[in-house]
Amino acid sequence: MTKPLVVAVVGPTATGKSDLGLDLAQALGGEVVNADASQLYRGMDIGTAKLAPSERRGIPHHQLDVLEVTDEASVAAYQSASRSDLDAIQARGHHPVVVGGSGLYVRAALDVLEIPPTDLGLRTRLEAEAAEVGAAAMAARLRELDPVAMARIEPNNVRRVVRALEVVELTGRPFSASMPRREFVQPTVVVGLRVARPELDARIVARVDRMWEQGLLDEVRALDERGLRRGRTASRALGYAQALAELDGRLDGAAAREETVALTRRFARRQESWFGPDHRIQWLDAGSADAGDLTARALTTVRAAIRDNGGHG
Repeated sequence: MTKPLVVAVVGPTATGKSDLGLDLAQALGGEVVNADASQLYRGMDIGTAKLAPSERRGIPHHQLDVLEVTDEASVAAYQSASRSDLDAIQARGHHPVVVGGSGLYVRAALDVLEIPPTDLGLRTRLEAEAAEVGAAAMAARLRELDPVAMARIEPNNVRRVVRALEVVELTGRPFSASMPRREFVQPTVVVGLRVARPELDARIVARVDRMWEQGLLDEVRALDERGLRRGRTASRALGYAQALAELDGRLDGAAAREETVALTRRFARRQESWFGPDHRIQWLDAGSADAGDLTARALTTVRAAIRDNGGHG
């Protein structure tokens, strides 16, 4: 018997992925698997636009609230856990609906992807070197060791450059050798949401304003008491780093919001660059003018894929 098809909803932040994921799961009898790295953390709710339990329509959600803010998110751990969720959901006869905009986490769940080992001591040393010599020098080092990897990494993305150098030093192989291939582990249909830049930028401003109005500072104060600053990943998340800076007096409220907006817009551009070249994604316009029939259009796409896979939707 054919296993239920895996469904995924991807795209930049603020395009409406969570709502569409809910609609698809409800229509198909599916369960949602989160692929947003920041939503893995317990208590990081307002700043990640995480759906509250009361907003989930009784649909099971997986890979939400599985980490403490002091934990470091791990793509390898996420890959293992998310794939176990996919298998369990399919064993129940349901469609997994993977929803999120963290590109590498989406690929870890869906694609053939070998995740290289890590070494905290080595990474700490490389991060210290990066702080001393700067991003450009580290990028130049990686360009010499692994030009293929460096061509795919933004030079200012120190974290990814350091990770690539860590892998090269640990394995003696190019980081590019372990980069994901665009090959699904099992039959999957991916719907991508896109919104024109002017509207997306306006949505990001509105989302950031809403975060502060809904109490992001109070959320961050509570997380700080639980060790947020000790969390290498959580404390750097968009909005959370800026809220900490506001609480410390390093930024005023307006500057904290402005910086969050600017960085979120930049992140959305990176998401577009990440997902854009993937020919497997079936893109749908999700702007305000198209919102009325978005779910119907997505369901048409998904149900056609389910039929092609020998199932029913």
